[in-house]
Amino acid sequence: MTTDSYLTIARAAEAEVEVKRSRFRCTLERVEDETAARAVVERLRREHWDARHHCSAFRIRQSGLGPGGEIERSSDDGEPAGTAGAPMLEVLRGHVESGVSDVVAVVTRWFGGTLLGAGGLVRAYGDAVRAGLAEAGTLRRSLVREHVLDLGHADAGRVESELRSRGVAVLDSAYGAHVTLRLGVPPGEEERLAALVAELTAGAGRTRPAGERWVDSLTS
Repeated sequence: MTTDSYLTIARAAEAEVEVKRSRFRCTLERVEDETAARAVVERLRREHWDARHHCSAFRIRQSGLGPGGEIERSSDDGEPAGTAGAPMLEVLRGHVESGVSDVVAVVTRWFGGTLLGAGGLVRAYGDAVRAGLAEAGTLRRSLVREHVLDLGHADAGRVESELRSRGVAVLDSAYGAHVTLRLGVPPGEEERLAALVAELTAGAGRTRPAGERWVDSLTS
């Protein structure tokens, strides 16, 4: 994982595995902070009130912490220590490249009457999260520098189309007396953007910086 991009899940997902009549249902959702992650756990606890355990793990990327800068938490929710939350977190950490972030995994267990032992629980909880991740898929989040470009109505459609075709993310467009495009480029590509805008507008267009933000996959 670099400081300019990381992976998260592409969509919310559920998957279930069964081991000796115990059911392990994994729910995966994207979250932006710890409060949101805990809210997902509590919602599922209410929805599946008849289940014995609602074990959880989450990773949330925090800006300013550098590569691998995630807040990580896990809970065994009554299972033997280290048999549920920790293996779930390890699956999130190890998925694909350097793991997925901004995600909470909750595995709801309905007890089937047979004790699985520590090793069996570790495998079951880990397998449930792996199955959930297979359903959720992944996408890349990238840090982009935002730039605003004002254009006349006559040129806006052509310029926007050309920018998209050359890999520039058009984050937003607003129509008024003129058309305002909000563009996003990775750090280090701002000079390329300026040159491209100059080319497409015959030197008349100028962008102005407007901060930065994280966006989902720039190549869709």
